[in-house]
Amino acid sequence: MSPSHIELPKDMPSPESEGCRVTREILDRVGDKWSLYIIATLANGTRRFNELKREIDGISQRMLTLTLRGLERDGLITRTIYPTIPPRVDYELTALGMTLWGPVMSLVKWADANKLAISAARAHFDTKSETT
Repeated sequence: MSPSHIELPKDMPSPESEGCRVTREILDRVGDKWSLYIIATLANGTRRFNELKREIDGISQRMLTLTLRGLERDGLITRTIYPTIPPRVDYELTALGMTLWGPVMSLVKWADANKLAISAARAHFDTKSETT
């Protein structure tokens, strides 16, 4: 079935609508470089900042801070501060954040099931591009 034969839902909003803009902003958040790593890590339970930093290979302290703030702002994680010395801060998924896990795993499974086809398509495209 070619893409031109996909039947779109009747209630699908126009790409110029407010609903699409908001959806794009949400997808930008969860589709950025680090958010899914953080969500996946927190799916296994509450973590402290340094635990997240250790478990997410390659993320800088600044980027972890910015991403955590964005996820907290979007209501996907909570930040709990304990009045100890030094202060202890825990991060965990909210109920809303947990609902994201299912769709994310569906996308991961889709990517895994189609990685060979995508790799072949890329190789075909690259070969074609080199000859033109």
